[in-house]
Amino acid sequence: MATNDRVAVVADAHLSGPGGPAEPLVEQLRRLPEEGCGRLVLLGDLFQIWIGDSRYEIPDIALMVDALAGLRSAGVHVDYIEGNRDFFLQGSPYDHAFDQVASEVAFQVNGTRYLAVHGDGLDRRDWKYRFWRTISKSGLSRLVATHMPRRIAGRMVRGTEQRLSATNQEHKRSIPEDVLREYGSRRLAEGHDEILLGHFHAARTLKLPGGTVRLIDAWYNSHRIEWL
Repeated sequence: MATNDRVAVVADAHLSGPGGPAEPLVEQLRRLPEEGCGRLVLLGDLFQIWIGDSRYEIPDIALMVDALAGLRSAGVHVDYIEGNRDFFLQGSPYDHAFDQVASEVAFQVNGTRYLAVHGDGLDRRDWKYRFWRTISKSGLSRLVATHMPRRIAGRMVRGTEQRLSATNQEHKRSIPEDVLREYGSRRLAEGHDEILLGHFHAARTLKLPGGTVRLIDAWYNSHRIEWL
């Protein structure tokens, strides 16, 4: 990546939910090429819920996908890190909007080594959530989601959204700093300088011996794109 390329980061927009309609963020994204952006890192939960099947598509998703595909055509590298409200985007009809869809992405900016992760499921003690996450994102769940009748699928989406709203209540009440420090120390030791996390809907930087853990505020709070 050229040193004059900037990296933009967006976390937890929750569009069509508390983030409202997609148009304001889409307009910000469309300006990225003229602002010198060479890479866009989407830290997950771009929508209140996003399932990688066109049967669940709403107009806001179509608008966003078109904007992201336009960024790629303009030479911007687009990474999508799946959050807890994203399901089966990899290998979906939306693949063309991204250079990659992954659970984490490592990259460098001016010599700083970043690791971007959504941030859910970091607490190994929270086995109930980790079990639900494993089941909800499994191959069997994908098969069911992409083959059930549309009417039933709609009910499933609404039920999934309700269950998601009830998960990780402890993390929503307060940021688990001890968990983040343990996780950050372990991942920094792998050769990263800074860990970027979304999910917690707050801006915070934790200084650790091997580097930093940086929480990116939710876009639906700040309505601001972060720059590296």
